[in-house]
Amino acid sequence: MDKRFLEIILSDQAEELSIKRALHFCQRKEEDKIDLDSTQAQVIIGVRRSGKSTLCYNALVRKGVKFAYVNFDDERLIEISGKDLNDVLEVLYKINGDFKYLFIDEIQNIPEWYLFVNRLLRKQIHVIITGSNAKLLSGELATHLTGRHHSISLYPFSFEEFCKLKSIDTRSMTTKAIANRRAAFDIYIQQGGFPELQSINDDRDYIEGLVDNILKRDIEQRFRIMHTASFEQMSQHLLNVAPTIIVDKSLQESFGLKSQHTAKNYVNYLKQAYLLVGLNKYSQKSRQRLTEEKVYPIDVALMNKRPNAFAKENLGWRLETIVYMELIRRYKNKGLDIYYYSDRSGECDFIVCNATKALLAIQVSYDISAEKTRKREISGLILAAKKTGCEKLLLLTDHQHESIIQDGHDIQIRPVYEYVLQDTADI
Repeated sequence: MDKRFLEIILSDQAEELSIKRALHFCQRKEEDKIDLDSTQAQVIIGVRRSGKSTLCYNALVRKGVKFAYVNFDDERLIEISGKDLNDVLEVLYKINGDFKYLFIDEIQNIPEWYLFVNRLLRKQIHVIITGSNAKLLSGELATHLTGRHHSISLYPFSFEEFCKLKSIDTRSMTTKAIANRRAAFDIYIQQGGFPELQSINDDRDYIEGLVDNILKRDIEQRFRIMHTASFEQMSQHLLNVAPTIIVDKSLQESFGLKSQHTAKNYVNYLKQAYLLVGLNKYSQKSRQRLTEEKVYPIDVALMNKRPNAFAKENLGWRLETIVYMELIRRYKNKGLDIYYYSDRSGECDFIVCNATKALLAIQVSYDISAEKTRKREISGLILAAKKTGCEKLLLLTDHQHESIIQDGHDIQIRPVYEYVLQDTADI
């Protein structure tokens, strides 16, 4: 690539980043996980438009360091290759002078990017990277940057962050404060947590563009998918019906795929791009844990704000998705595992485990005012307690709040909006 043209592009990107200085951004917990003094590359990974760039920018500005910036998710850099990266570095020095911090957006777009990052680390440059494909974690990072990277997962806004952005009081127990939190949650359960959605009106057009970009650019191009129509139909279907258990044979037959293996690969691509997130079945047998995987959308906005979604409100599924994402935020980085339980006797939505020990069982239901529903949900919790040995049982709903003892088991019933805002450990 011509260096003069490259200089124009990188100068434009620096100017775009400087505009952020006049804006106010919600500070997020993950910002404190970025160690800018470390000799390891700091890697922030998650779905597109979850706020990764803003997170890194905030951390660098708060640190008060001089840094250079390049965004490879720029259509003018679409043809750039690994051999051009030294020219990129040269132009960055020309624009910024000397620097010890380099912020790189969407680096997975460049082949053999890890060689470039390794060289930067050897030069004692602190590297901050964002990426929107899980292959960064499972593939290149593990293979080529072993021991030289620190990974941080970022998701769309949690309800707590949503409240912070909207200046909603999350602690006061006055009638007004509680009512405001409930009203905010009613919006959140429909709108979701993508940061840019909080300040625009056409949310359907936004989500349509986001999903289309991920499917076509992050997946179809990267994995050279030949039958794009079948892949896109399957992807939209899974977003329509999630949370759902994946049955490879059914997907193969429904969308005319070549094999069950192809169906499995397609689902994995959607998970790698963070459109879907998986949940394994609880079982003492390894093989059963690897089958009957359930998938959830990464955010409730993906469930219906797309053309031809033809989706009902499905408030129970939305609550369940919000709870699962909260469990991931709380426990994945602590080394805990999350499963669902199911057998012929019943099912339980979530089991949180430390190795083989079940620490917490959670059932989610939008409304348990009907006796039949209440009995089913409580029975699922008691079943999970008997099968896993779990003693802490929690039933989350839209608004109920009580404590009960059933068959010798202590069960706490709490509203989801209250549970996701609690700042004390529940296990």
